[in-house]
Amino acid sequence: MSKKTFEESLKQLEQIVEDLESGDLSLEKALAKFEEGVKLSKSCTSKLDEIERKITILLKDQTGEIDEEPFVSDTTDES
Repeated sequence: MSKKTFEESLKQLEQIVEDLESGDLSLEKALAKFEEGVKLSKSCTSKLDEIERKITILLKDQTGEIDEEPFVSDTTDES
């Protein structure tokens, strides 16, 4: 299964929140949706953290100039 984009994950997370807020789910289904939402939330947070690190690398330069440097992710992509 391929990884979802940030936007796809966020949209799915929003749908889960709507489903949970509706109050129409059984306890078991609500718990399953909640667990899925937590996983999606962690995935989105991780992606945002990665992007923030990339932006920081792009912006930092000793002379104040914007200087791009190679980014080495500390996570492995197991797609």
